[in-house]
Amino acid sequence: MSRSTPRSPTGSTGRTVTCPTCRGPAPYGPDNRWRPFCSERCRSVDLGAWASERFRVPADSPPDPGEVDAAGMAPDAGRPRH
Repeated sequence: MSRSTPRSPTGSTGRTVTCPTCRGPAPYGPDNRWRPFCSERCRSVDLGAWASERFRVPADSPPDPGEVDAAGMAPDAGRPRH
């Protein structure tokens, strides 16, 4: 009994992942120029979400001016003023 290699929706062999945008199958290999997305449309939708700031990377807020840090110094202490 032989085992066949699974084929993606585009007919190529290899690994298939879930498209982050539409949740459909997406071939993950050099023959898919939009990987990990299934299509140019899904790639563009994701890019637009980042550009419109629907997706954000969490970051610490910058300190308020005059706030004292753990060492007891103001954040700009020791920096020359221009």
